[in-house]
Amino acid sequence: MTLEGDSHDTTVAERIGLDGRRPGRRFRWFWLAALAGLGLTLAGTLLMGSQKSDRIGFKTAEVRRGDLTVKVTATGQLQPVIQVDVGTEVSGTIQSVEVDFNARVKRGQVLARLDPDQSQAKERQSAAALELAKAQVDEAQATVNETANKLGRTRDLVAKRLASPEELDTAVAAAERASAALAVARAKVDQARAQLDADRRTLEKTIIRSPIDGIVLNRVVEPGQTVAASLQTPVLFTLAENLTQMELKVAVDEADVGQVAEGQSATFTVDAYPHRTFPATITQVRFAPETVNGVVTFAALLAVDNADLSLRPGMTATADILVREERGLLLVPNLALRFTPPQPKAEQSGPNLVGLLLPRRPPRSKRQTEIGQRNGKEGRVWILRDGEPAPITFKIGLTDGVMTEVLGDPLDPGTPVLVDVERPGRAS
Repeated sequence: MTLEGDSHDTTVAERIGLDGRRPGRRFRWFWLAALAGLGLTLAGTLLMGSQKSDRIGFKTAEVRRGDLTVKVTATGQLQPVIQVDVGTEVSGTIQSVEVDFNARVKRGQVLARLDPDQSQAKERQSAAALELAKAQVDEAQATVNETANKLGRTRDLVAKRLASPEELDTAVAAAERASAALAVARAKVDQARAQLDADRRTLEKTIIRSPIDGIVLNRVVEPGQTVAASLQTPVLFTLAENLTQMELKVAVDEADVGQVAEGQSATFTVDAYPHRTFPATITQVRFAPETVNGVVTFAALLAVDNADLSLRPGMTATADILVREERGLLLVPNLALRFTPPQPKAEQSGPNLVGLLLPRRPPRSKRQTEIGQRNGKEGRVWILRDGEPAPITFKIGLTDGVMTEVLGDPLDPGTPVLVDVERPGRAS
């Protein structure tokens, strides 16, 4: 009886899983199954999230009709219309300086003085030499008169046969020599007078005067300084005739010079007044090229009104030259011309997440949207068809660097074109 009861209890225990040798194995299988289910659930969630994150959105901009202004940008420096360097033609020591920077001067006004002692001494010497030459003329004239009288008497004596022909020849020769000596003396007077005039001009040049009405831009001399004018005239002052009218000299790139012409309007800015725009007009486009570090440019001069004297010589300016203006054009953003949508993962050579997010660099010919004329060149933009990017090609016309003209009718105003990629959660 006892054995049968024990056997029955064992069987029940086994059935309900209370056998001390079996529960561990049963619970182990249970936990394995639970973990497998949880793993499948997480994998599915991650896969769905990954697929969702792989969906790429696009930023768009609309094609529109509008006006297009084509400008050529060039940089240069402001300068006076007339600028004069004042120097000295004589050497010496600066005795005094009569003007300073920014001083307004009149034509003929004294700017500086050199020590005149040496020049005054030469002037006095030349004056004395002139007086000596004049005295020699008087002496020669007396000799001429004397020889002429003697010649007359000798001729009378020869006529009366009281003098020989040889004596007459001697008297004639003496008279001729006296006349020649008088001519030499008179020439020496002219020579002495010319030397005196030269020394007087040299003395006058020890006073440096302004050749124009203007403003002193620069002064490079001080009292007591020695200047030497032996080989090259030293510059002492720089004067500007009129700063209310200035000119801007800019360097125009050789690729743009064909669009720039006299009479075109322009605006420019300077660093001193970053929020102010100044008007200007092109007065000259030079034919001579200027090459710096292999870059070829052509100089253009622009007339500038500076009535308030806010602009100063030497300021660096950036000018925008208006070369063309068109109205009512069909325009597309240049961002759209430079944009190429990323390829699907299946078409990519490798799983590059950065390459997927960033637009791929288009070919060089598709990126040339420089300012100027591009008539006849091919452009391409992308639009969405059934949610997928589709290319549209067309001929491009003018561009201002931001918008480009669309030639023909491949696009309608208001058509959205792709300009960038956008992912969910990405900051726009």
